[in-house]
Amino acid sequence: MRLRNYKINKKKSKNKPLFLFIGKNSEPLFSKKNKKLLSDPLDDNNPITVQVLGICSALAITVQLKPAIVMTMSVIFVMACSNVIISILRNLIPNRIRIIVFLVVISSLVALVDQFLKAYAYDVSKELSIFIGLIVTNCIVMGRLEAFALGNDVWKSFLDGIGNAFGYGVILILVAFFRELLGSGNLMGFQVIPDFIYDMGYENNGLMLLSPMALITVGIIIWIQRSRNNKLIEEG
Repeated sequence: MRLRNYKINKKKSKNKPLFLFIGKNSEPLFSKKNKKLLSDPLDDNNPITVQVLGICSALAITVQLKPAIVMTMSVIFVMACSNVIISILRNLIPNRIRIIVFLVVISSLVALVDQFLKAYAYDVSKELSIFIGLIVTNCIVMGRLEAFALGNDVWKSFLDGIGNAFGYGVILILVAFFRELLGSGNLMGFQVIPDFIYDMGYENNGLMLLSPMALITVGIIIWIQRSRNNKLIEEG
């Protein structure tokens, strides 16, 4: 009887969570399934080009590369932390008030980001203005909390948050890169196109600095993505 109880207790102790609520006998941290949480949002399930979420910020803050990078880093922080927090609390959150809890968690993290930018990158904070605050209502952040973090463990939720934020950020940075380069001849505020190109008659395309060109640029990225990935082509 004692031997039997010892074996049961030993088996239970092996299954206790060790780090980030992950048990010793669970799947590896970077298993094939977990790696897909990072890789899928970059291509097959991109938040902007496939799910068509977060389009507003893709149009508004991609005139220059610097704000796009700062926005990407802000969203990565907010999504990773909010996914982890909601995953930890998932069994304690009443179903009726889950959206309110999501908003409280996200808005607290966004307030931290906003204060950090005002303290250490005031010019960028001023340029992004209300768009940092609008992370609170970003469909990507809310959607991943509802669809994934609320039903999965902490590690998977963390990877999902990082993956989707990176997928969102890659598109922002790509759009901002081409808009700033072709619209003003600069990148990160520094002139990239040499003067002799202008002397040959080249002119910056001012149309690239207008919001409609952001939408057209995203459309071109979607076209290129779907032309090389047959999974994304809907059957007629």
